[in-house]
Amino acid sequence: MVEFNHRPIVYVVSDSVGETADLVVRAGASQFSGTGIEVRRIPYVEDKGTIDEVITLAKQVNAVIAFTLVIPEIRHYLLRQAEEAGVETVDIIGPVLEKIGNLTKQEPRYEPGLVYRLDEDYFRKVEAIEFAVKYDDGRDPRGIMRADIVLIGVSRTSKTPLSQYLAHKRLKVANVPLVPEVEPPEELFKVSAKKCIGLKISPEKLNEIRSERLRSLGLKPEANYASVDRIKQELDYSERLMKRIGCTVIDVSNKAVEETANLISNMFQGK
Repeated sequence: MVEFNHRPIVYVVSDSVGETADLVVRAGASQFSGTGIEVRRIPYVEDKGTIDEVITLAKQVNAVIAFTLVIPEIRHYLLRQAEEAGVETVDIIGPVLEKIGNLTKQEPRYEPGLVYRLDEDYFRKVEAIEFAVKYDDGRDPRGIMRADIVLIGVSRTSKTPLSQYLAHKRLKVANVPLVPEVEPPEELFKVSAKKCIGLKISPEKLNEIRSERLRSLGLKPEANYASVDRIKQELDYSERLMKRIGCTVIDVSNKAVEETANLISNMFQGK
């Protein structure tokens, strides 16, 4: 059955996780203004059957296959079958292997995923990202004691995007929303205050952010969630709690997420 899709599709095929090919494809796509592509990653491909399936899918939707396959038999099979099916391909790693082989006069090891097996930094990043997801928005307070950093603040102070950004810097982050009607987890008062970062914001800026959030959800911006009185109540509560904890407080009113994340990561560098 033919699949209909308005966006061009690139299948990323790899005998490892496929992150390298994914990044290359997205980097290339970023050079084409207004052209959104859909990247579909097919990792850990080690058999010809999977190759056949991907080629069939790509032919149905007129997609391109970008791949990083280091095992010669599988790489050559994909190229051969794709050519017969009339499917466009991009061999991302093959030409590099050939040139480096010529340069070093050595044969490649032809082992998938070596770059990640050798890169402990990569695994730390993955672990930190998974940690941020697991302990996002106070869903499991046990993460507070295990985290490198604990972010606290009222709703819409960029706690979640900050957690993810810092995770890419290999920092394990838990974040906890502060709501006047909800008792904060007791772990928040047991963990070292040096690990906690309070996020504050001006009432005007928070009103603007929350109103826009409500509009995006099709709700009226006049709801209590975005009212100035409610916002001031929440901010007063969060300020008192941050003082009680004794944590560092950062004003995010006029800061981009990247700026705040860099500020926080610099504080914890080497710790």
